[in-house]
Amino acid sequence: MKWKTMVVLLTLAASGPVGLAPAWAYGADRLAVVTTTTDLKCITEAVGGDHVKVMSIASGAEDPHFVSAKPSFMMTAREADLWIAIGMELEIGWEGLILEGSRNPKIRKDSKGYLDASHGVLRLEVPTEKVTRTMGDVHPLGNPHYWLDPLNARIVAKTIAGRLAELDPGHAEDFTRNLRAFQQTLDERMFGKELVDEVGGDRLWLMELKGGLQGLLDERHLTSKLGGWAGKMLPFRGEKILTYHKSWTYFVNRFGLVVADQLEPKPGIPPSPGHVLAVIEQVKSGHIRTLLMEPFYERKAPDLIAEKTGLKVVVCANSVGGDPAAKDYFTMIGNVVDKLAAALKPASEPERR
Repeated sequence: MKWKTMVVLLTLAASGPVGLAPAWAYGADRLAVVTTTTDLKCITEAVGGDHVKVMSIASGAEDPHFVSAKPSFMMTAREADLWIAIGMELEIGWEGLILEGSRNPKIRKDSKGYLDASHGVLRLEVPTEKVTRTMGDVHPLGNPHYWLDPLNARIVAKTIAGRLAELDPGHAEDFTRNLRAFQQTLDERMFGKELVDEVGGDRLWLMELKGGLQGLLDERHLTSKLGGWAGKMLPFRGEKILTYHKSWTYFVNRFGLVVADQLEPKPGIPPSPGHVLAVIEQVKSGHIRTLLMEPFYERKAPDLIAEKTGLKVVVCANSVGGDPAAKDYFTMIGNVVDKLAAALKPASEPERR
């Protein structure tokens, strides 16, 4: 008995701490999934239901470009059946280190256990010229913040459901059913339940993509039934706003806003005093009323611009869990819509006496 015990102890010692499955990975009949962001985690949980256990590397309160490749993340990834990344080089500074350090062959980039969630999404700001460091933090595959377009979240959910079904074909019907439920909720949040019931989510998105949604609504006298996020943002189409970083491109594109400028002179480059002065003049001359930014950016420059111009600074998480209001994907987008609509709404005229 003593000899057998010694063999077991020596085996455990040789395997090292990374050979022990983290507690999160245990669970009968469940796929262990690691996502790079909380948004992917939320969507994966919605589609996977009881058949998945999901952990996110980045928290919603941090800049996902700059995550540290901690040994604990490597241990988490070691027992994963599936790794899901935003892709488009968002995680280029840390993903490879975690994957390599995990020593998990199941989630190598050439395996079914690795999923780039950007496949099939609508991509914006794809460079047409060679990208150099002088341009700042420009991604050669396009702007990677695509999850802020609800249509892309719909596409990502379908991509994830497909991969889960490949890895766990016995529960494919459940994944398909969960996917439909997620997409139905997303469609209703986007357009309003009444309009989705009458026209159908698929057709509404198709018309939106073709640029003919408003024409369809006018033709069928349905404009008054447009609700949800689209209905709330409809009065502000064409409105100019500022953003801190080029992270809101997909959101403003979907809701018809216009980004007049960023507070960063180049992506990833903090605002210089000269650029801040130029932005102040642009705000004054362009009658720009709102700056949209994430909580993890420095407030000094935005507050200075607000002080000099009266501009409203709207701080919103752009990932699930980034603030208490962003509990899931739907409340995260809804929180941005609500705050931005409130900031863009013209001030009420003073009462006449």
